[in-house]
Amino acid sequence: MTFDINVIFSNLPEILSGAWVTIVIWIITTPAAAVLGFLVAVARRFGGVMLDKAFGIVIAVLRGTPFLIQIFLVYYGGPFVGLSLDPIPAGVIGLSIYGAAYFSEIFRSGFAAVPKGHIEAGICVGLTQGQIIRRILLPEMTMLVLPPSVNMTVILMKETAVLSIITVPELTATLSAIGSQQYAFVEALFVLALFYWALVEITGWLGHLAETKLTRFRFFNI
Repeated sequence: MTFDINVIFSNLPEILSGAWVTIVIWIITTPAAAVLGFLVAVARRFGGVMLDKAFGIVIAVLRGTPFLIQIFLVYYGGPFVGLSLDPIPAGVIGLSIYGAAYFSEIFRSGFAAVPKGHIEAGICVGLTQGQIIRRILLPEMTMLVLPPSVNMTVILMKETAVLSIITVPELTATLSAIGSQQYAFVEALFVLALFYWALVEITGWLGHLAETKLTRFRFFNI
């Protein structure tokens, strides 16, 4: 058995289409998960004990179950509660909720790492909770949450491959079909691995660049 590069070039339009779907879903779900996770972290910190425990249970369930099961429940279980979604919307919603559970813990840890004395100083000068979040918590926690946030971004990118299970026409589904139809599994898997490796490297580089610039900004504004 030899590696046939012509299989890749002859199916290049389909491969590029699948790659585009993967990237679009990833670009949509990552900020959606981050924003939702941040709101949950804020609610848990400032919303009282009951809200904290309620969100804590939901997050424990989401983090304690595989994403494959969750996306099955969203897509195939949705019609039982009157929620019938096409594959792509179901994938975006499912992946956003899944990522939000992890982002909320990242932000919650970032909040907890800010010295209490800084928050107490803000209260003493009359800052509201919203002002404390904007002026104290967010600037100080940004450096702390950046590395784990980049890692979570990479994880969400990889999890887009699971969406092929619910017939989302992303790259994994596209290359799996090509491999099955033309018996070119090695070629298909090679392209798939190369694509995800390239995205991981680009994401890591951008995360490092953001961390460097943020460090310089903080240094020159001390």
